[in-house]
Amino acid sequence: MAKNLALKHHHVLFSEPWRMLYALLMAQLLVSFIGRSVGPLGVLIGTDLSLSKSQIGMLPAALFLGQALASVPAGFLTDRFGSRRLLLWAAFCLGIGFAFMTMLGELWAVLLLVAVGGIGYGAMHPITNRGIIYWFSTKQRGTAMGIKQMGVTAGSALAGLILLPLGAEYGWRPVLFIACLLLLVSGVVSYFIYRDPPKQRTSAQSGGLLAFYKSMFQMMKNKALMLVSFSALGLNGSQMCLNTYLVLFAYEKLGISLFLSGILLVISEVSGTAGRIAWGMISDFVFHGNRIIILLIITVLTAMSSLIMAITSEATFWGMVPLVIVFGFSLAGFNGIWMNLASEIVPPEQSGISSGVSITFGSIGVMLIPPFFGLMIDQTGSFSSGWLLITGLMMIVFLLLSYLIVWSKKTLNKQ
Repeated sequence: MAKNLALKHHHVLFSEPWRMLYALLMAQLLVSFIGRSVGPLGVLIGTDLSLSKSQIGMLPAALFLGQALASVPAGFLTDRFGSRRLLLWAAFCLGIGFAFMTMLGELWAVLLLVAVGGIGYGAMHPITNRGIIYWFSTKQRGTAMGIKQMGVTAGSALAGLILLPLGAEYGWRPVLFIACLLLLVSGVVSYFIYRDPPKQRTSAQSGGLLAFYKSMFQMMKNKALMLVSFSALGLNGSQMCLNTYLVLFAYEKLGISLFLSGILLVISEVSGTAGRIAWGMISDFVFHGNRIIILLIITVLTAMSSLIMAITSEATFWGMVPLVIVFGFSLAGFNGIWMNLASEIVPPEQSGISSGVSITFGSIGVMLIPPFFGLMIDQTGSFSSGWLLITGLMMIVFLLLSYLIVWSKKTLNKQ
């Protein structure tokens, strides 16, 4: 019997849906390894270009400006044509954009190329989300989406673990350029490995740009999707603040070495990677697919973590580790649940554009909040004001999600 269970487990892990998941995970990981590198490399880029804290915050803002511009069109195109061809396009857009960015010395030009790369980075989310929605059943999607989304935090962690120390040693420009070449290769590999589901339905919309805008504005009338998306705006922006300023906070405020400050970021992102899988499994097996309650728990943990960070004035590396683990597990672990929720609110054939609309709003948070976080530090001379900003945002998100629960129950009762 044990042998039969082992064979069944082996068959599941290597069945076609799971093999497709591994291809999506590889694409997501390498795209995040390059795109999210602007966080850990921010301290080196800032030194190289003589940037203020708010200007360093513009780097991820530019990345997510590109994502905001790309997410809905990419979702629309994915609904029309499937994921496979767009996987290759997204990898090349990011890889080429960031490769040229490493050759520039003016801030405006760097931001422009980061935004171009952000188009490829942002497109990858609806592209891979649609693959998950079609390859997996409702009871498996939370786990599968969590595994796929762990590629985002794992890629960011690898950027802190590999690109930051190598960039400090050899310069961020050549190190990032070589990483971009690796992304181009991985894009080609993902294209040849991945296949769209044979029974996949494409969107019935076929009117080009007119249908695109009609679909987008129709999605924006979906009250539940908008409540989720505005919640994601606060969570996503706060997550990128942690990703961008944790190294600077530990290095400048707490006096921890640059290498160990980078390790704190790695710990945060590894915790987020674990969180993306764990939260997905908890929502699937404990709360039976209820994603909203998970987001409420994440919001409370994030608010508590940021409040503790705000009152921390002295701490050793080891003293920071437990706080960073909880902070990362919650704030960097929310994305898979968000992606599931945004995709499941609508029919499967609209999941691409639905997640694209939600990602666009989430991207607005990353464009606005990290620069504002940095501006508050520049103005007050204290990181505490920035961490308290996150605590306040989490209170707002908690209220939005609580209203979503009440509104959903009222809607169900009327049906």
